[in-house]
Amino acid sequence: MAVEAVGVETKRTDRRDWRMPDELWERIPPLLPPRKPHPPGRHRPRVDDRAAMDAIFFRLPTGCQWNALAATGICSSSLAHRRFQEWVAAGVFVELWRRGLTECDVLRGSTGLG
Repeated sequence: MAVEAVGVETKRTDRRDWRMPDELWERIPPLLPPRKPHPPGRHRPRVDDRAAMDAIFFRLPTGCQWNALAATGICSSSLAHRRFQEWVAAGVFVELWRRGLTECDVLRGSTGLG
């Protein structure tokens, strides 16, 4: 257990605690652009899209610096930032937001149009 500065014990958070729910992840792959071909001669395989999205979803609400992602063990900060830029350019987050708003309207029983 970790002890915070105010003296309150907290459960140590591990990598699994930062993963998005499976229900959310199942909706994201259809929004992602086709993978870029892996350059020949590279020794490292492409990092899983879910790990990159987990890192992005960890970073956005916390406001931590991209470089602070290294301490989380989710994936490298440079990879997360690169994927974030790629997916922003492809409109992934705008479409995810739009679909979330539409689903919210359906759940509330409104169309969102006036």
